[in-house]
Amino acid sequence: MTKVLVSDALAAQGLEILRQTPGLEVVDRPGLSPGELLDVIGDVHGLVIRSGTKVTADVIAKADCLRVIGRAGIGVDNVDVPAATERGIVVVNTPEGNNVTTAEHAIALLVSLARHIPQATASMKDGRWEKKKFTGMELYNRTLGVLGLGNIGRVVAVRAKGLGMKVVAYDPHISAEAAAALDVELVELDELLSRADALTVHVPRTKETTGLLGRDAFARCKPGVLVINAARGGIVDEAALLEALDAGQVGGAALDVFSEEPPPADHPLLTHERVICTPHLGASTEQAQINVAVAVAEQVRDYLKQGVIRNSVNVPSMSPEQLEEMRPYLQLAEKLGRFQGQLCPGAIEQVEVEYAGDVASRRVAPLTITVLKGLLESVSDQVNMVNASVMAQERGIKVVESKASQPQDFTSAITVRVKGCIDRLVTGAVFHGRQPRIVRIDDFMLEAIPEGPTLFLQNRDQPGVVGTIGSLLGEEGINIARMQLALVRERGEAAMLINIDSAPSERVMERLRNVEHVMAAQLVDF
Repeated sequence: MTKVLVSDALAAQGLEILRQTPGLEVVDRPGLSPGELLDVIGDVHGLVIRSGTKVTADVIAKADCLRVIGRAGIGVDNVDVPAATERGIVVVNTPEGNNVTTAEHAIALLVSLARHIPQATASMKDGRWEKKKFTGMELYNRTLGVLGLGNIGRVVAVRAKGLGMKVVAYDPHISAEAAAALDVELVELDELLSRADALTVHVPRTKETTGLLGRDAFARCKPGVLVINAARGGIVDEAALLEALDAGQVGGAALDVFSEEPPPADHPLLTHERVICTPHLGASTEQAQINVAVAVAEQVRDYLKQGVIRNSVNVPSMSPEQLEEMRPYLQLAEKLGRFQGQLCPGAIEQVEVEYAGDVASRRVAPLTITVLKGLLESVSDQVNMVNASVMAQERGIKVVESKASQPQDFTSAITVRVKGCIDRLVTGAVFHGRQPRIVRIDDFMLEAIPEGPTLFLQNRDQPGVVGTIGSLLGEEGINIARMQLALVRERGEAAMLINIDSAPSERVMERLRNVEHVMAAQLVDF
């Protein structure tokens, strides 16, 4: 059985998807302590979490069987993604399940902050009628600065436009054309800070975004600016925010997230009269909880049962339809990598992967990773699609990827060239019937099916060599399934790829190398 541990509360609909999957054993244990998680993680294949579980490097080091971590939500800052990647563990999240809910909460915080709704409510519940004290800000025709125009930021921008606000946005990863399609003006950070009447944060917490709104940023803002953070704690520097509130530079703040959650009871922002706050409720609606639970359950199930990867943060994702369409190219890429990896006698310095023809118009990142996986299988039994790039980097292998729109002889072709231990080029193509073929090895042109144990021989072009090879294999009881021959007449050299039914012993390989006119004999297992 494949074991899936659910260590945070998950909506029943998500649990049911996992429980109804044949071959999955579901262990629902929300609220595990760090020590308890370490005790049970050893035989777990899939881990489903929300924000409560901290998947540290120590946890990953003990997770001997773990293949996938599914985060029901967007942020994966509670997962040590580099450690997971190094161990070959896929990390997936659900970036779309709570987009609308989180965006609506940000808008609710903005309106509540502008109109002092929580403070006025508390005042009335305390028996007071302080109408003049809670004079607010009209949002119509005010400027909202959106930091991060991703899935949630875009929804916020559209909702703010519906309130009649002007929207400017800062996002170095989006084009001006994409922003214009939302009727949003894309500006640099300095300009956004100087123009905004209210700031709302919608970026992930990374090294670059931690403290993004700090002392320098607040100093460049309009006096009295409103600050909303419904993204991640730490993006807004809380000490700097307190200073700016006390100085009047920030007129008010609405916080759904904190650097430490839950924050200490004596946290000065919690009691500040111009701060409203909620306990990380951005995704806390019934609809969003169901959406992310269903999404993460389906993603974990599909990866464990079918190898389908969706919404991964550490490996290129592929839908079932894309996987089926790309399958022959993935098979070819892996076989080209295996060919090069098994025939290289030492360290590889550089791998060049070129895509030509129709395949060049597709998403080739998964193909390049697959080449590296095949290449490194001969030196590590731990390599997979997740950690292949990391392993290549650790070994100092430079990876160069290129595309050519016009292949010379085939509709689509993939060429893999290695440099270092040897300089060798091998090209493959996908023929009719979706069958991968090796069509070139250095200067030798041929048409070989990369399948099973295969001999690669190079020899001088002399009569009798092919017959001698066939006789030798026959004497050793090794059946030839297919044989492909190639010739470079100008050099008087030939090559052959021979598919055989069983792998020969080292003694047989020595016999092959000692055949007259044979220059090299090597074995590849595809």
